[in-house]
Parts: sequence; structure tokens; C-alpha cells
Amino acid sequence: MIKIFEMGKIRDEEIFARFEPTSSVEDSVKGIIARVRAEGDAALRAYSAEFDHVDVEDFLVSTAEIEAALAKVEPGFIAVLEEAAANIRAFHSKQVRNSFIMADKPGVILGQRVIPLEKVGLYVPGGTAAYPSTVLMDAIPAKIAGVEEIVMVTPPNKEGSVNPYILAAAHVAGVGRIFKVGGAQAVAALAYGTASIPRVDKIVGPGNAFVAEAKKQVFGQVGIDMIAGPSEVLVLADGKSDPRFVAADLLSQAEHDKNASAVLITDSMALAEAVQQELEVQLAKLKREEIARASIDHNGKIIVAHDLREGIDAANRIAPEHMEVCVDQPFDYLPLIKNAGSVFLGRYNAEPTGDYFAGPNHTLPTSGTARFYSPLGVDDFVKKMQYSYYTKDALEQDYDKISMFANKEGLTAHARAVDIRFGKEDRD
Repeated sequence: MIKIFEMGKIRDEEIFARFEPTSSVEDSVKGIIARVRAEGDAALRAYSAEFDHVDVEDFLVSTAEIEAALAKVEPGFIAVLEEAAANIRAFHSKQVRNSFIMADKPGVILGQRVIPLEKVGLYVPGGTAAYPSTVLMDAIPAKIAGVEEIVMVTPPNKEGSVNPYILAAAHVAGVGRIFKVGGAQAVAALAYGTASIPRVDKIVGPGNAFVAEAKKQVFGQVGIDMIAGPSEVLVLADGKSDPRFVAADLLSQAEHDKNASAVLITDSMALAEAVQQELEVQLAKLKREEIARASIDHNGKIIVAHDLREGIDAANRIAPEHMEVCVDQPFDYLPLIKNAGSVFLGRYNAEPTGDYFAGPNHTLPTSGTARFYSPLGVDDFVKKMQYSYYTKDALEQDYDKISMFANKEGLTAHARAVDIRFGKEDRD
């Protein structure tokens, strides 16, 4: 059963504690990456047999496989995917940055070019659950950014095929090539390239502990979006909230993973106790009850604050991935929220609206990293290149100042590079 804490009557360390998995996969992942670098596709096939229990001859998903998958998916769901894609596209289109140029001083031109990445790799999980929503959330911002090629990797099932709903989402999102490989070995393939799978510039998308560790280890060789931990939701709710709604919202994230975190912060002990009981009622009805119960029992918390402002202060310290604000006037509280990946305002805005349909991205910072990380967006798929131009007359106006700056740092060759253009290279 979920525990109830009263703010001020228990140490912060216990209230704000996050579950940290104790088993390390660092060495295992290091070995997998090294083998993929050395053996390429042969290593991928060996790991597919070992981990996914399937023999894969050709990793590339064929056009025929995609067409067969689309035939299996209900037309109604295809329509939902297309509408969700339109919402995601509309939201992320507002994030596009423009290049700029400045010519404010005579003879000086400064500027910045916003350039899309050439090739991006999408990792899409395929383990305990399939996530077509992840395909939309990761691929659509990349397309808007202008990425030339999007390469997707996802683990196959024991029959050697990919979940048809994932392939349908990839078709709707405009993904290029799709490869049947998962785990740390797929991340290694994207980072270094094999005969079958191209090397990419950046890898995005969630995964298990092995995938997260692999992304961490290849960072620097390629870019990554973030190191994602278990899913989190924090619900801020006043005493008028319906305990059934709150319990359902907590469970919507608890069912992801036994290590997921579901937290309620409220100013009402009555609501806290009602939600505690309601969770037990709803848990018994879930298909993924075992997973959700482990999450609720080990990582779930109900925190009773003196008022909602104190509750928001606690929420900012937790910096949750998802935060719901269940009050009558939620926009009054929005300016006070500083640290959260995505905020869901109002009593009828359940977190799954963001997971699937509303438009904002669902690839979000976890484990308190919302203090300094942002949701995945168009910016993640571009780079900025700056440039400058000086005429001789313009540099003559500034070279003394630049030389002085360089000499103060003890970098005389820097100073000489500007001085020499005006016959001053030998000055003291």
C-alpha cells in the first residue's frame, strides 16, 4: 500500500528519495559495444539470438513487411495515429528557430545558421509493451527540423517481426529505414555503423537500463537526447479533487515499470486517505497489476502539505517528469512551477493526453533532471553554426582592443594574428 507522509513530520531525505537500481550493467554494455564495433552484423545476429531468441538474417524491415503490418492495423487506429501526428506536428512547428544575420557595424557581418542534423537514429522499445506513440514523438520533430534521414531500430519478437502498430506509426511519421534489432547492441550499431545499419549523428528514444547505459557510453561519438530513467508522475491536488481520478492518474505511470514513481501532493489528509484506499481498488482491475503494485508499494508516495504553495515548493525540489495540477484555477499556479518536464493543467487533463494525442512531446527528463533538461523538441535535431566577416577597415577599428585582450590572457600568438595585418607584430 502507498505510504502517506506529512510535510514537516518526516525528513526530506525520505520524502524525496528516488529509487536507484543497485545492479550495474556498465561492464556488460561495454562488452556489447566493443563486440559490435569489432564484429558488426555478426555480433548483432549473435545478440539477437541470445537476448531476443530469434535468428535474424536481414535486419532491414522490407516494404512488404510494412504493407502487411498496415493491413493488420485497424483503419480506425490509423486515423487516430494521423490525427495525433497532426497535433504533434502543429505544436512542434512553433519551435522552429530561424537563422539570423547582423550587419549593425560598418564592415562587420555576423550571423548564425540553424542546420538540421543529417542522420538521426530512433530507438523504439519493444519489450514488455510496444510504443507507437514514441515513434510519433521522436520522428515528427526530426522531420520538422529537416533531418535528411531518420533510421529506426526496434527489437523483433520471437517470430522475427516487428509489432504492426509500431510499423504503422513509423509509416505515418515518415520514418525512412527500420531495422529489427534492439538493446545495447542496437545503440552501438547506430553509433559506429555496421554493414547493414548506418552510423548516425544522434540517437534519441527511451529504453531499458542496458539501452540507457549504452547511450551514455557512446555519447561523444554521437549525440544523445538524454539518459532517461523510470517514468514519473506527480499529481498536485486540492481537497475537492475526485480520489478516483487521482488514483487512476497515479496508476497510469505506475504500470510502466516496477521502478516508476507515482507521487501525490495534497493539502487534504482526507483526500490522501481516500486515494490510498482507491489505489487498492483500482490496482486489482489492472492487466499490469503486478508491475503497478510494485511501483506503488516501493516508490509511490502521498505527501500532505500545509497548503498547495508548500506543495509546489516540494514539487519543484522533486522536479518530476510529468506534473498534474488538479485545481479549479490551475493557471494561477503555473508561474510557480519551475521544475517539471511537462505540466498538465486542470481536473480533466490526465497525463495520457500528453503521452498520445495533445501535441507536446512525451520524451521528457526524469530523475530530477527537469531542473536542467527540456522535453525533446525540434532543437534536439538541429545544430547552430555561427560565422563572422570583417573588412580591413573594420578590423583596423578593433585590432588594438583584440590584441590587448589576447595579451592579458598571455596568448601572444593570438595578438600577433591581428597585429601583423597592420605592421604592428613586433610591438611590445
